[in-house]
Amino acid sequence: MDDLKRRLLDWIDADRDEIVRFLSGFLQAKSPNPPGDTREADAHVRALLAREGLPHRTVAAKPHLPNIVGSFEGAAPGRHLVLNGHMDVFPAIEDRPGERGQWSGEITEDRVYGRGAADMKCGTTASIMTYRYLHRLRDQLKGRLTLTVVSDEETGGRWGTKYLMETCPDEVLGDCCLNGEPSGLATLRFAEKGTLRLVFTVRTTGGHGAYPHLSASANKIAAAIVAELEAISDLEADMPDGIAAVLARPEVQAAVDRSLGDGARHVVARATVNIGVLRGGLKINMMPDECVVEADVRVPPGIPRDRVRALVQDILARHPEAEMEERQDHSYDASWCAPDGEMAGIIQDNVVALKGFRPEPIVSLGGSDGRYWRWRGIPAYLYGPSPRTMGRRDEHVTIDELMHIVRTHALSACDYLSR
Repeated sequence: MDDLKRRLLDWIDADRDEIVRFLSGFLQAKSPNPPGDTREADAHVRALLAREGLPHRTVAAKPHLPNIVGSFEGAAPGRHLVLNGHMDVFPAIEDRPGERGQWSGEITEDRVYGRGAADMKCGTTASIMTYRYLHRLRDQLKGRLTLTVVSDEETGGRWGTKYLMETCPDEVLGDCCLNGEPSGLATLRFAEKGTLRLVFTVRTTGGHGAYPHLSASANKIAAAIVAELEAISDLEADMPDGIAAVLARPEVQAAVDRSLGDGARHVVARATVNIGVLRGGLKINMMPDECVVEADVRVPPGIPRDRVRALVQDILARHPEAEMEERQDHSYDASWCAPDGEMAGIIQDNVVALKGFRPEPIVSLGGSDGRYWRWRGIPAYLYGPSPRTMGRRDEHVTIDELMHIVRTHALSACDYLSR
């Protein structure tokens, strides 16, 4: 390991307690989305950047949705690396008496708790710390490093990363993107599934439950649609060259289960359907005249969204009482870059040096802002903590995970800007 990287590790190790406290404070800064107000979290991040004298500015279409952009040049011409993380988190849940509050930021012996710990304030902390430490080494680096800390990722990125790419593309596109979304330490993400958000509304005459001969039940029709939507998971993917071969490797399949939970290897290359909302009926003895079903469909590379739409239209043709709307603000295509790209190799080599194992490249089950770079032909890779607790009441990361992600991102960015 060269002197630059040893200095980075020394700084990170010396600042361990400060980094943990920063994440704790970040988690205490409420930023649920919806509603999406991230000003408290934004102030927490900007306070550190200002204290360290790091270049940054705010770019925002709406006052309650600020985005932070910072950039600096190295001593010699070179490539442009962009660090990307978001500060909004899943919507708030109702705290239960006697349980740990979701905004506690509590630090236990080996964990940090709070809404957004895994998704993705741990990874965003790694981006911020990487920007901080590499700024100290800028006279020995090549090219340019940009930090983007955005709002609105949880609801599609319209006022976050997408807005930055529309308003200041020269600052935020770059040659490669590094992101700390939860991946699990055993895997890194080079691709992610696309999604369709579908809303079905079933309307009938309705009436008294004892008179089913007078009207169909909106709930029963909706239940039939829900069952028939499972056919989406049977669609076979025609994977792009190289991706299917990577995902078929035994070591990759084992790593998928290790990072994402047993059985994940069976769904990573398949379409999935989640019925997130099912709403219908007023009273047990009444036939409902309306039922709404909201479905989240995830499609891997190799299953175009039009194939899903065609299947859904076939289902609707069998149920004339139903209509469907696709929510365009959060429906998008799958994205991918090379599973063996340069940054993937850099991350893998650094994890081997730090932990002794090699993270395998996989397709992400969920979405991230990395897709905005990949859609433009720019490689984007994700390496972050375990996703297993994200969105749960006890969402957390271990301190070991946090420090490992900070080290990996800092060393990988240093490698990329030193070549």
